[in-house]
Amino acid sequence: MSTVQIACRQKEIPQKTEFLSWVEASQQAAGRAGEITVRIVDENEMGLLNQQFRGKEGPTNVLSFPFETSHEVEEEILGDIVICAQLVEQEAVEFQVSPQLRWAHMTVHGVLHLCGYLHNIDAEAKQMEQLESRILMELGFSDPYEG
Repeated sequence: MSTVQIACRQKEIPQKTEFLSWVEASQQAAGRAGEITVRIVDENEMGLLNQQFRGKEGPTNVLSFPFETSHEVEEEILGDIVICAQLVEQEAVEFQVSPQLRWAHMTVHGVLHLCGYLHNIDAEAKQMEQLESRILMELGFSDPYEG
């Protein structure tokens, strides 16, 4: 069972049930099932995580941490997604999309990373973007890559 942790005081954060529906839709589209924790954080926490795990200064919008184990685990665990609330809100304004679409997009993006999708090369990026668009449109959102 996936979980959502709200670890900041941002006011306009979607309901936990919305995050869980976005996680489930992404997993179904990717053909992967498993537990995912979505953690919503402020810029300070995200900046620390980005520095510690990627060696990059400052916060980023979303980070994915795939679960890795060297031994048998009874339940399928895919990993954790961390989303920076302030950056999502800022990017919604910057990209002229609804905050809800931006929240959903970052959640879908993070889940797809946990399911093995990458965007390091153009062909991978195109495949991942197409799947993100399809999932978001099936959820009732507009295509985040058009416009």
